[in-house]
Amino acid sequence: MQAQPFMRSFERAFRRLLATLDAAATAVYGCAWNPFYQSGTVAVAMLLVLIGTGLYLLLFYRLGAPAASVGRMAADPWLGAWLRSLHRYASDVFVLAVAVHALRMFAQARSWGPRTLAWVSGLVLFGAGLLCAWTGFVMAWDSFGERLAREGGRLLDALPVFSEPLSRIFAGDGPVPSAFFFVNMFIHIAVPLAMGAGLWLHVSRLARPALLPPRRLMWGIIGALVAAAVIVPAPLGAPANPFTLATTTPTDLVVTWWLPFSERLSPGAAWSVVLILSAVALFVPRFTRRPRTDALAPSVVDPRLCTGCNQCPQDCPWDAITMVKRADDRSTLVALVDPARCVSCGICAGSCAPMGVGPPGRTGRDQLSGIQSAARTARTARSDVSANFGAHGDAVQIVAICCEQAPASHVAALRQRGAHIHTVSCVGNLHTSVIELFVRQGAPGVIVCGCPPRDCISREGPKWLHERVFNDREAELQPRVDRRRIRIATLAPGGQRASLDAFDDFARALAALDRPTRETDIDFEVLCDPVPIGADGKDS
Repeated sequence: MQAQPFMRSFERAFRRLLATLDAAATAVYGCAWNPFYQSGTVAVAMLLVLIGTGLYLLLFYRLGAPAASVGRMAADPWLGAWLRSLHRYASDVFVLAVAVHALRMFAQARSWGPRTLAWVSGLVLFGAGLLCAWTGFVMAWDSFGERLAREGGRLLDALPVFSEPLSRIFAGDGPVPSAFFFVNMFIHIAVPLAMGAGLWLHVSRLARPALLPPRRLMWGIIGALVAAAVIVPAPLGAPANPFTLATTTPTDLVVTWWLPFSERLSPGAAWSVVLILSAVALFVPRFTRRPRTDALAPSVVDPRLCTGCNQCPQDCPWDAITMVKRADDRSTLVALVDPARCVSCGICAGSCAPMGVGPPGRTGRDQLSGIQSAARTARTARSDVSANFGAHGDAVQIVAICCEQAPASHVAALRQRGAHIHTVSCVGNLHTSVIELFVRQGAPGVIVCGCPPRDCISREGPKWLHERVFNDREAELQPRVDRRRIRIATLAPGGQRASLDAFDDFARALAALDRPTRETDIDFEVLCDPVPIGADGKDS
């Protein structure tokens, strides 16, 4: 089953929504500190805050008098009051961050294929977080905690699990037993510990997973929550009273947004809604999957070109490549791609100096051949080779190599600035020989425009691009290329002004340089020769 048209429509709609949110956040915080790009790591940071504050609050919690013990903590102006509020607000941010993270993965079509495990485990973690928050509210045993407990008892009584209806606990003919609060406390403690194991599973298919946001952003969020906890303490309702029905209760529409709807449904209808929504969420990978062909085909390795350098396994963000023994008589190892883990990001193509690995049609050699073919076509149409860059008159244009995910408005603005646009699936897929080729063909400069580093669909594309261009990481940009003619920029929603400023600054810097020498007959094989093949068909 391929991605259905209505799912594609949903993806596009959510992508537009995310672009709007990203643009607003970038305008306020800047591209590097946009919290929406760090939603997954923000959720992990909030989980750590919840565990830390929860351990302190647990020291003063009393099973025999839950409402009174929480009331004493809320009345403590030194630690208890703001730590309880911080605990509460961190749970809200956790839920919001997970929701944004899931929405981003869905909108960017990163929820199917090799990413299915991450999607399903993420849903389980989200559900576990909601359960943990539910039990936390009940443990406070104020009017809102009692309301949640009664609703939980009503729903659970509809299941053929318990011999006695749980709702009888709150009938008022006797005090609520301490065992009830012990069970809630046990769940409240055990679930976060289980979430640690779930988090490991969630990132188990990633190489070098980023678990925490940048320190400046993380401490900024925590500091803002502490300030909010001190200035606006989280509300605490009156102690629960089984003989009095509270007319109003404090609420939390971030974590318990579902409560007003659930209370208006019969238990059967409520469980039906839960099951339907859960099934739809769990089957998203199946509804959104694409055929593993063409642009989404897994990477392949040409063993004749592989030198066993071990670079592509190091750069692969998904641990999809390993080095194995060769089937021939050469002593070096050869790269092997696991199609079940490969997401066709193409970063391996950018990391392979001999250009022997990558998705079909996107290896380094394919990239060079594509430019060569375009150059031949341009020379046929016009005698001036500068037509390859869309030149106006005798002025050769700056080449802007842009990621396919870049905002269309940014790309259009660069084109209006006079740049020749060359598109790649990801800047991490770009082989540095392509940059060299454009310069040797006469482009005054090349600016590579990628996604924000924390929002790259290939995870590490901008990171490895920078290392290959400026820090000599294999496959590095050759020393013969003048680095003054190369620039790396970021195209982010809401950051168009910064993108154009970077381009204008680059253009001014290039204007001070001499015009580069233009080469018309470049031998691509000289750039990177394949391993020679003997007469017997074996590697020589």
